[in-house]
Amino acid sequence: MTTNDAKRGAGPAQVAGPARAAGTEDSGPHSNGVARRLPGILRSGWNNIGFELRGYFRTPDAVFFTFLFPLVMLGIFGVAFQTSGEVGARADGTGGVTMAAYYLPGMAAAGLLLIGVQNLATDIARERSDGWLRRLGGTPLSPVSYFIGKIGMILVTALAQLLLLIAFAVVAFQVELPTEPELWGRLAWLFGLGIIAMALLGVALSALPRSSRSATAVILPVVLLLQFISGVYLQFSMLPEWLQQLASLFPLKWLAQGMRSVFLPDHFQLQELGESWDLGLVALNLVAWLAAGLALSLLTFRWQRRS
Repeated sequence: MTTNDAKRGAGPAQVAGPARAAGTEDSGPHSNGVARRLPGILRSGWNNIGFELRGYFRTPDAVFFTFLFPLVMLGIFGVAFQTSGEVGARADGTGGVTMAAYYLPGMAAAGLLLIGVQNLATDIARERSDGWLRRLGGTPLSPVSYFIGKIGMILVTALAQLLLLIAFAVVAFQVELPTEPELWGRLAWLFGLGIIAMALLGVALSALPRSSRSATAVILPVVLLLQFISGVYLQFSMLPEWLQQLASLFPLKWLAQGMRSVFLPDHFQLQELGESWDLGLVALNLVAWLAAGLALSLLTFRWQRRS
C-alpha cells in the first residue's frame, strides 16, 4: 500500500543519492556538524535518514495509509459513537471514558504497526523487486547505513504520528491525558520496544512478496487481521476467549494492552484476559518479538530477490 516512488522514479541519478552520501560529507541539507563527526558508515546512515524521510513524505499514499490513517479512524470512531455515552464505568457509575478515549490506545498501537510493519515491508519488497536494492548493493552504501536510514525514518515518523494522534484526541474530543510521570515513562518504553520490534518484523516480512505488485496483497491482510483481533477496532474484552488467546501469540495485542495501561483508568485492567495489565508479560513478549524479528531479518534479507 506504500512505496517511496518519488525516490525511484528518476532512474540512475536517484541511485547516486545514497552512494554519494556514503562517500562525502557535503551531501545536502543533512551535512551538518553531527554528520561530520560520525564515522563513515554512521555518517552515510545519518544522511540516508533525510533521504528516506523526503521519499516518504513525497508519496501521498504512504502518508495517508500509514501516517494519517490512525487519526482518520480515531475521528470516525469518536464521532460515530459520540452519543453512546461512556464505557467502562464502575458499578457506581464513575470511572467511565468516552469512546474516543477508549480507542486512543488501540490507534496508538496500530500506528506503530502500520509504520513499522506495513510501510517498511512493502517499501523494501518493492525496492527489491524493482531492482533498487540490487543497484544499491553495487554502491559504497553499507547495509548498516541503509538500515540506519530506514529505521531512522520509521522512528521519526512514528514519533510524529503518536504526538499528532494524542494532540488530535485532546483537541477534537477533549480526551484527558495521564498526569503521572510514571505513565509517560511507561509510554516511552512501550513506544521504543514496540516500534523497533515492528520495524524488524517489517524487514523480515518484506521477504515474502515475490513481486512489487504482490507486496500489498501479501502484507495488508496480515496487518488488517492483527488489528481486528488485537483490540484496535473492536473492544478486546468483547472477543471470544479463544480469539483473545490467539491474539496473545502476536505482538500487537501486547502493545495495545500496554497502551491501554497508559491511557485508560486502572480499573479497566479487569477487562483484560488475566484481569491485569501484566506489564512484565507485555515487555517480555515485545522483547521476544524484537529478537525474533532481528533473527528473521538477518536470515532473510537479500539485496536482490531470490529466483
